[in-house]
Amino acid sequence: MPAKTQKRSKTATPSVRIVCLDSQITLCRQAEEIFGSDEKIVVAFEKSLEKVLELVEHEVCDILLASSSMVRDGRMDWLEFVEVLTAKSPWTQIIFLIKPRELVLAAKALKAGSYHYAKLPVSNEELKLLVEAALASRPNVDPHSRVLRENRKARFEDMIGVSESMKSVYRMIRQAAATDIPVLLTGETGAGKDLAARAIHQLSARIDNPFLPVHLGALPHDLAPNELFGHVKGAFTGADEARAGAFERAHGGTVFLDEISTIDDRVQISLLRLLENKTFHRIGGHRTIKADVRMIAATNENLQEAVESGRFREDLYYRLEVFQISLPPLRDRPGDIPLLIQEFLQRYNRDYGKKILGLSPETMSLLDAYDWPGNVRELKNVIHRAVVVCSGEVITPQHLAKRIKPGDLARRNIILPVGTSFEEAERKLLEKTLQATGNSRRHAAAILGVSRGTLYNKIKKFGFS
Repeated sequence: MPAKTQKRSKTATPSVRIVCLDSQITLCRQAEEIFGSDEKIVVAFEKSLEKVLELVEHEVCDILLASSSMVRDGRMDWLEFVEVLTAKSPWTQIIFLIKPRELVLAAKALKAGSYHYAKLPVSNEELKLLVEAALASRPNVDPHSRVLRENRKARFEDMIGVSESMKSVYRMIRQAAATDIPVLLTGETGAGKDLAARAIHQLSARIDNPFLPVHLGALPHDLAPNELFGHVKGAFTGADEARAGAFERAHGGTVFLDEISTIDDRVQISLLRLLENKTFHRIGGHRTIKADVRMIAATNENLQEAVESGRFREDLYYRLEVFQISLPPLRDRPGDIPLLIQEFLQRYNRDYGKKILGLSPETMSLLDAYDWPGNVRELKNVIHRAVVVCSGEVITPQHLAKRIKPGDLARRNIILPVGTSFEEAERKLLEKTLQATGNSRRHAAAILGVSRGTLYNKIKKFGFS
């Protein structure tokens, strides 16, 4: 935690916290000079992006004075930092201080979520006016509110979820991070295996070293060895100079191998050798290179079946499978969809300068009823599209992609003669809706505008199977 840089009386209660993010303490000293006489203001100094993100987990940060010297500290991109910070602490106003020739960077920072920017050196009078204006423009959000506390509890690194299945994943990630053994992440496409891999790295002792993802499924088979292990000069036609592969470039850190089931037998043998001996050779080279890396692999296939069919080496599978974490599909994460929707809604509101308040009940029912074959990634894309096309303050079904809506089922007619009782009308409506949806409880609940619990009770009441 950053140390306070001003003294104040024991009875004074600070109402404003200003954090100065810079590689040097000069900016902090300037802020202290301006606001030091005000007992309601605390000025703090930090020189790490990660430390600021840790700070906002348990303390309120009203103003962040960020120097452009911190744009890249070797681990986290500045724009990524701003996005994460505004998600964790939406009431924090970021004032970005740049050098005279960094206007392009300032524009990107504003788009990412910064409140304002100023050119360095900045005068005391200008900085004071900027801070006062930022405080007056703070979002009308109580950082101590129950909702925000619950949202914080729902976050685990860059992952979001409070379902029991996700809590189990979080526990296993912590366990994996405490060791250095290989990890195999399994789960459907879009379930968040990449986020789980990054979380393991960020919680491990290797956090200060590179995290390097390699998407093997996007590489032609003949390019995968070069991407992973590199080559020496003259190793093949066009190899005019030597090149380090992923396992060299990530020295001391973590290599994340996504879609590992797509690699051929040659690469599998090389990976097995690396796991067993911690060494490898560049293509065309004879020098043994020591590999100080943590390996995390991911697949959306059943590797056991791939082993049985001869497509994946059994010995490599057993080396990777020592510690396996299975990411649950979104449809098996009750309670997480609203949290994820809120996260994506806030993000795209910022990106497009919109003020969408939320979703209509009917829209929420449709999203809750959908099976999400593309999981979290698909939900993210659906909310992205909805925010783009929505011109009002509420997202309605018309803003959703067609695949989310159960076609024209909701518009089919049910004819009931005059004199039909309410109970019989209810039974008939339920029966026809279940027939039209192929007995899909999710879609039927969405069409009828009721929760699945209510639907199940009605099904039981009328004796439908």
